[in-house]
Amino acid sequence: MRTNAMLILIGQQATGLEAIPKQVPLSLTYLLFLLVGAVVVLLLLILKLRIQAFLALILASLFVAVGSSKELTGGAGKLELTQIGDQIQAGMGSSLGFIATIIGLGAIFGSLLEHSGGAQSLAKSLLKIFGEKRAAWAMVMTGFIISIPVFLDVALVILAPILYALSRKTGKSVLAFGLPLLAGLMVTHAFVPPTPGPVWVAYELGVGLGWVILFGCIVGLPTAIIGGILVPKRMVEKLYVGPPDEFDEGPADESQLPSFASVMFLIGLPIVLILIGTIVKEYVAAGIDPGLNRASYAAAVSAEISSSSLGIKSLYFLGHPIISLLIATVLALVYLGYGRGYDKTELMNVTTRSLGPAGIIILITGAGGVFKGVMGASGVSDALRDVCQGWGIPILLLAYLFAVLVRVAQGSATVAMVTAAGLISSLAEGLSQPQLALVVVAIAAGASAVSHVNDSGFWMVSRYMMMTEKQTFQTWTVISSVVSLVGFLLAALLWLLLPSLPF
Repeated sequence: MRTNAMLILIGQQATGLEAIPKQVPLSLTYLLFLLVGAVVVLLLLILKLRIQAFLALILASLFVAVGSSKELTGGAGKLELTQIGDQIQAGMGSSLGFIATIIGLGAIFGSLLEHSGGAQSLAKSLLKIFGEKRAAWAMVMTGFIISIPVFLDVALVILAPILYALSRKTGKSVLAFGLPLLAGLMVTHAFVPPTPGPVWVAYELGVGLGWVILFGCIVGLPTAIIGGILVPKRMVEKLYVGPPDEFDEGPADESQLPSFASVMFLIGLPIVLILIGTIVKEYVAAGIDPGLNRASYAAAVSAEISSSSLGIKSLYFLGHPIISLLIATVLALVYLGYGRGYDKTELMNVTTRSLGPAGIIILITGAGGVFKGVMGASGVSDALRDVCQGWGIPILLLAYLFAVLVRVAQGSATVAMVTAAGLISSLAEGLSQPQLALVVVAIAAGASAVSHVNDSGFWMVSRYMMMTEKQTFQTWTVISSVVSLVGFLLAALLWLLLPSLPF
């Protein structure tokens, strides 16, 4: 016995095993402390120091990475200090290939629609269809459709003259038309791709944009109607806001504007193609085990598509979000630009200017990829998953609450969606595509909540609707809160009904 023990000891000394103590991983409490600390750092940087969200997300990611490093934790962490720079680079790079292309194409498409008068054509055509008595419905639908390719603040600027003209013509408050328009704009901006927020969340959760478009519209349309038609009724009765004395109503000759049919075709084309691509993908993937992890499932789908017919491959190709949006953008450039006699240099300037705001959003979403990557590499995401599963909190509710917290604290809906997606992504493993799409909708609903003074949209609404801060709180803040809550409740209802739906 003694001889055997000595032999074992000699063997351990020879191999160095006695010098490698069993490493205790970071505790759940410590990882959760890092998570809370990262959120606090993020909010302090944005709210107190007024640091741009892109830089704030990078610094919050660095806080987690350094805090969980092996060097700082005595070897218990997963990351080494020398790896952190590469991790940040990888997180940024993995996010931008798809997102940057979609946002860039969407910005150019929206600028062409705006510059050509397509937004005004859509609004005026819907007003004719609905009639003046139902002008609020026309404005809700205008906002809901036009915010698909055009950013909310831009759409408000170019459609404000129509609101003022309606107010002067009917004698009603500007709010009677403005609040419905704003509700429609807000819902689609948050709920329906290819706007940046839902595109980013869908990408991070691994859900097809077709599913997000489908559920975004199913939830978003009734939400916009409730928030834009039912809620503002009493607000409009109590608060009258007249149009400004002077304003530019736009082209008096509507023949100068693109036709309603052409605008609807251009906006609807990429959406229809993406939905077709999603249907094709689901058809091809019908025999694949849905329990596979994300990478294995994607590889299996790719293999099935590669062995499919030319027709299936062609539909899948056209339905890819990048290809479908590229087609729509080129058609818009040809029809709304060159076809309407615009100078080539002018079109170059218009499309170039559109990429300025897009660049900021691209960088913020890229920083969101860094945040998510560091959360995963450090083990914080796993800790969050363990806690939430232990507490039994439904993922849909958790996604909504994360987005509400960040939205209320710092104001930006895009930053709220980016941050919530980074926090929730580890909990979404194993969910079906429809379930993941509803998680995206829940995050979008949370990111729409309680617009107030730290939201640039609050001041845009206050300015163009000519309201005081108090009046904006009484109207716009209430509507944004209603939209948020109704959107979440409808998403939760669909979640419960999923087993009985034909998906």
